[in-house]
Amino acid sequence: MKSEKELKEFANEIRIETIKCLKKRGFGHVGGCMSVVETLAVLYGDIMKYDARNPQWEDRDYFILSKGHAGPALFATLALKGFFPSDWLNTLCEPGTKLPSHCDRLRTPGVDVSTGSLGQGLSVAAGIAKGLQIRKKDNWVYVILGDGECAEGQNWEAAQFASHFRLSHLVAFVDWNKRQVDGYLDDVMSLGNIQAKFEAFGWYALTVKGSDAAAIRDAVANAKKEHGDRSIAVILDGIKGSGVPEFENMFDNHFFNLSPEMADRAIAGLEA
Repeated sequence: MKSEKELKEFANEIRIETIKCLKKRGFGHVGGCMSVVETLAVLYGDIMKYDARNPQWEDRDYFILSKGHAGPALFATLALKGFFPSDWLNTLCEPGTKLPSHCDRLRTPGVDVSTGSLGQGLSVAAGIAKGLQIRKKDNWVYVILGDGECAEGQNWEAAQFASHFRLSHLVAFVDWNKRQVDGYLDDVMSLGNIQAKFEAFGWYALTVKGSDAAAIRDAVANAKKEHGDRSIAVILDGIKGSGVPEFENMFDNHFFNLSPEMADRAIAGLEA
């Protein structure tokens, strides 16, 4: 088990490399990338089983980034863990790149599922978990959902499916950063109490601070130990643009032009 300091340091590395990646492109889904960093640090730094030299290892845990537009944060994580050379991060969205804007399993080593058509990731995760259950495998399946995409009805069909079949090796994280492409969640389509919704479908659900890597790790560990007979939902109470005050304070921070000066300020603050 990694220390709190180690998890924070890894999250900081991911955040810096993500911003460098987006700086090279000059624009991107910056806000939503920042708010999933701590969860990625926990999964790839402490919880998940994987082999960067053999991404298709049969006994690996599976990860689905349902909010596939946060792909650059996942790409930075995978590069830091040795799935591919770090200089690939300089090719984001360029012709012939292996790192497209959204996750693509046919292009990027370490990506298990192509995502970006929002609302589908939980269904895919539940399907994988069911397949593993049938085969009596112990692999875990983890998925990160955006809060905005939880307005899609398909998510709740998947939640019902997972509950009915007691998919006990499925963990869903909801990036509750309260904003989506068109504005604040409560103005566009309020979700009410997300934790209560998952609980109503028979999941064990809890809410933790989305920027606290140690709290996320401990929440997952305790949930597995105490409620290991059903699917788990972790609601990440966070801020869009998390970790960089300038990004956090922008009103329209879902997708924006990232100037070199703004990126350099963010990186300098994180390195300090």
